Amino acid sequence: MKLRSKAAALLCSRWPRCCWRCCPCALAALSPQRLPHAPRPPRSATPRRSLRAGRHRAPSPWPAREFEALAPASAPPSGPPGRCVRLEKLARRPGEPRSFQAVLPPELWIHLAVVACGNRLEETLVMLKSAVLFSHRKIQFHIFTEDSLKPEFDKQLRQWPDSYTKKFEHRIYPITFSVGNPQEWKKLFKPCAAQRLFLPVILKDVDSLLYVDTDVLFLRPVDDIWKLLRLFNSTQLAAMAPEHEIPKIGWYSRFARHPFYGSAGVNSGVMLMNLTRIRSTQFKNSMIPTGLAWEDMLYPLYQKYKNAITWGDQDLLNIIFYFNPECLYVFPCQWNYRPDHCMYGSNCREAEHEGVSVLHGNRGVYHDDKQPTFKALYEAIRDFPFQDNLFQSMYYPLQLKFLETVHTLCGRIPQVFLKQIEKTMKRAYEKHVIIHVGPNQMH
Repeated sequence: MKLRSKAAALLCSRWPRCCWRCCPCALAALSPQRLPHAPRPPRSATPRRSLRAGRHRAPSPWPAREFEALAPASAPPSGPPGRCVRLEKLARRPGEPRSFQAVLPPELWIHLAVVACGNRLEETLVMLKSAVLFSHRKIQFHIFTEDSLKPEFDKQLRQWPDSYTKKFEHRIYPITFSVGNPQEWKKLFKPCAAQRLFLPVILKDVDSLLYVDTDVLFLRPVDDIWKLLRLFNSTQLAAMAPEHEIPKIGWYSRFARHPFYGSAGVNSGVMLMNLTRIRSTQFKNSMIPTGLAWEDMLYPLYQKYKNAITWGDQDLLNIIFYFNPECLYVFPCQWNYRPDHCMYGSNCREAEHEGVSVLHGNRGVYHDDKQPTFKALYEAIRDFPFQDNLFQSMYYPLQLKFLETVHTLCGRIPQVFLKQIEKTMKRAYEKHVIIHVGPNQMH
C-alpha cells in the first residue's frame, strides 16, 4: 500500500499544474500493475514535458509555430470535474502504440541540423546517436552533406534498432549556397561549414532549429536545450554561448580584426535559432544605413570582411550580432563546453555546478591524445551497443577510463563531465523500471 501511495504521490508531484484539480484522472492513468485496484483507462499518449511546456509562451511580434503550437495547452481546462481534457484528446486507443511519439504532432518535434563534409561521417553519426539515446521528444534530423556521403548516412541510420529509429526521422540535403560564389563559401573555413549561414533560407518550412557542429555530444536530453527557446524575449532570434569566459585571455578580445559580439565573442558550434524571426528581421549593418534581410546581408558582409576574418562563418555571425546585440540570447557555457573551459584550469562555473550538458570537442580532441577526457566520452558513446544497459555498458566503463586522464587538468574534474550524464541515465532507468516494469514487480 505504501508503495502504491508513493507512486501516486510521485505522479501527482510531476503532473502539470493545470491537472492538479483532476488529479484522480492522473492517478487513474497509472497502469494496473502499479495500482491493482484501479480500473484500466486509456493510457495518455502525451508527454508530461510537452504539456508542461504549454504553460509558457514567449512574447513575440513574429509568427512562431514552435510557441503557438504549445499555446492551446495553456487554456483553462473545460468539461466535467475530474476530467483531463487535453490528456483524453491524445489518449491511446486499443491496439495503438504506447509511445507518445506516435501521436505527437510534427510541429512539436525538435529540429536538429548538422553540416558534414570530408571525413566527418563517423563523428556526425556519434553526435546523432548521443541525441537519440536520451531524447524524449521526436527529432527531425536535417543533414547537409556531400553527394558521396549521402548513401552511407542513409544506410547507417536505417540500421539502428527500431526502438531508436522511431524516435527520429531524417532528411539529407546537398550543399548549396543561394548567393555569392559557392566555391568561396565552401572553402571559407572548414569544408562546407558556411552552409549553416544559409539554413534560414533553405529550411523555409521550419520554425525553430538547433544547429550543432559534427564534434558535439549531448550528455542530457536534447529537449532541455530546446526549452531555451522559451527564454527568448521579443527581440531575440538566436542563442549561442560565449567564445571564452575570461575576456583578457580570449581569442577575439586579443586578436580579432573585425567587430565581434560582447567582450569575448560567441561560439557558433551550438546555435539555437528561431528561423521565423530571422527571416522576418531587417538587420542593422555597416554597409548601408537601412536594414538588410538575412539572405541579402550575407555575401556583402563577407566581401567587406573577408580579409579580416579567421574563423569563417563564426566571425560573420559575430559581426552580425555586434551590430544587432538585442537579437542574441547568450546561454551558459555548460551548453557548449570545450577544452578551453578546463585545459588551463576550470573556468565554466555553470558546468561545475550543473555538469556539462553539451560537449564540444573542437580542434579534433576526440581523435588525438591531447585531451583524453573528451576522447573517452566520445568513444564511450560511439562504442555503446544500443540495446545494452547504460550504466553497465557506458557509465561504469567511462568512470574507469577517467582514472587514466588525471594527469590532465580536464581529467582532474571528472564530476563536471559525469554529473549530467549520470542524472540522465538515472532518469532513463527510473522511467524504465517504474513505468515499464511497475513498482509492484520491483524487489
